[in-house]
Amino acid sequence: MSMTDAIGRIQEIRSTIDALSGTPAAKVSTAASSTAGTPVADSGGAGFAATLSALTGTTSSLSDGATNEALMGSVEKYLGLPYIWGGNDPAVGLDCSSFVQNVFKDLGYTLPRVTWDQMNAGTKVDSMAQAQPGDLLFTHDGGHVSIYLGNGKVVDAPQPGQTIQIRDAWETDANITTIRRILPAESTASGTGSPAAAAAITDMVASARAMQASLMGAGA
Repeated sequence: MSMTDAIGRIQEIRSTIDALSGTPAAKVSTAASSTAGTPVADSGGAGFAATLSALTGTTSSLSDGATNEALMGSVEKYLGLPYIWGGNDPAVGLDCSSFVQNVFKDLGYTLPRVTWDQMNAGTKVDSMAQAQPGDLLFTHDGGHVSIYLGNGKVVDAPQPGQTIQIRDAWETDANITTIRRILPAESTASGTGSPAAAAAITDMVASARAMQASLMGAGA
């Protein structure tokens, strides 16, 4: 597939996502960046955030004005970046804790660099049933951290050979070491979107990110 065809395919995928979520179509750059880990698709700002909100069923604002859209917008910046153990350069790659550190830095919060210190930040959440978007889920005795997005979805930098991605949560109360809340508690919460639309958005997001990762690999 040529670069032009691939970029066109990304636009098609994102247009479908926007149609399902009822948001305006996001623009796609006409040329791939040669910088490793730089997304080919423009961020789309609120459009991408609205799509993820529809996917995760979270549309509430956080009490300090740092909205759910801001969280989703920050997460989008890093999707597709490779996992690099000890990595802390968004132009090259990140590990799980540096991904979390960078996301929250974008939101105006300073977190420690490593998971074992991050586990002491913020306030403790007792269970997954009480978790809200933005909460940090620590597993493997504190050896790994992911960000909860709501409705059974999380985002993380998984392991070597993989990229930062949104996935179904395998985290449960049985295997979680601790849950920490950095962002202020939500004032309200409501779910949106039909199950069929959410499933279609999930597939489209996965396809778009796979295509994006392929293009970044070709341009590296």
